[in-house]
Amino acid sequence: MRLPRQRRVLMIKKVTVFVGSLGFALLLMGAEYAESQEIKPGLEVVAPEKVGWSSVKLEEAKAFAEKINSAAVMVLYDGKVFISWGNVAKKYRIHSIRKPLLGALYGIYWGRGKIDLEATLEQLNIDDIPPSLTREEKMASVSDLLKSRSGVYHEAAAESEDMTAARPLRGSHARDTFFYYNNWDFNALGTIFEQVTGAKIFEAFKKEIAEPIGMEDFSLDDCQYSYEEKKSKHPAYNFRMSARDMARFGLLYQRKGNWNGRQIIPPEWIEKSTTAYSAINEEMGLGYGYMWNVVKPGAGFSKMLFDGMGAFYHTGVGIHALSVLPEPKLVYIYRYDTDGEFKDPGDATIQLVTMIMKAKL
Repeated sequence: MRLPRQRRVLMIKKVTVFVGSLGFALLLMGAEYAESQEIKPGLEVVAPEKVGWSSVKLEEAKAFAEKINSAAVMVLYDGKVFISWGNVAKKYRIHSIRKPLLGALYGIYWGRGKIDLEATLEQLNIDDIPPSLTREEKMASVSDLLKSRSGVYHEAAAESEDMTAARPLRGSHARDTFFYYNNWDFNALGTIFEQVTGAKIFEAFKKEIAEPIGMEDFSLDDCQYSYEEKKSKHPAYNFRMSARDMARFGLLYQRKGNWNGRQIIPPEWIEKSTTAYSAINEEMGLGYGYMWNVVKPGAGFSKMLFDGMGAFYHTGVGIHALSVLPEPKLVYIYRYDTDGEFKDPGDATIQLVTMIMKAKL
């Protein structure tokens, strides 16, 4: 499958930035590296050399990050913060990174036996505004939606121009035969989650994830549903989050769902959700799992950016990024101010990642 050029460029940018965080308040772009300072349980800030990175080379990357107007950049190694640039406490919209957040909730409730991945839209009484779903479309399962392979190509809330342009015709593909990055699937999963669990997305995230892992800035006041009722009855679910809270979420996945001895997300779900079920770009080794992009080790982007190691990640508007490299125990977060009008930094985000990776001793 060959995606439109604009979409392919977005996908390439998506594998870029990564950085991780902590719980350290407001480090501005010119701040110095902390020597070894405790933050919240299980996290500490360390000098780059203590985890195998060069402070001198990272200063060059930091200057470049400032030049391209990065809002915040963070990197963790095994839970230790060795890069924390910019305002890591400021909460920006995370855009499409909302999807792995909901995916984590699915894993928790699936582990409790509350969610049947093979239940169909018909069995769950899921439909939409006219033109309503066909009987064939209603055969899609929860698993199909998580993989973005439902075959349902109804209009959706929060659908970008690229997504609308790439959206296949209704009825053109049967369930689980074709990958299309589909906001209808993602939004309907929000409706399904609340219907089958009886829990609201944001309240559940606060109780099940934000509080147990010590998110410092998360607030229900920063979360909202986004309805576009002329397109679909299923709303998008929007989060605002700080870099340091995003980094904690990434670290939870890097640790296979375990936080200080407490298993929050089943490790089986971490494995399941970060397995590629669709090939986005075979040559570059990019795939898609359950609401995560997956980078195959030893191919394309893996060699170019990750020293040949595997990774999984998600981006927001192709700029914000949350990436996890399980093998070297790295978490990377990149934030950009997209709240108002902004200029897309484009490939500069890839250059920044390359500079950070080349700073490894």
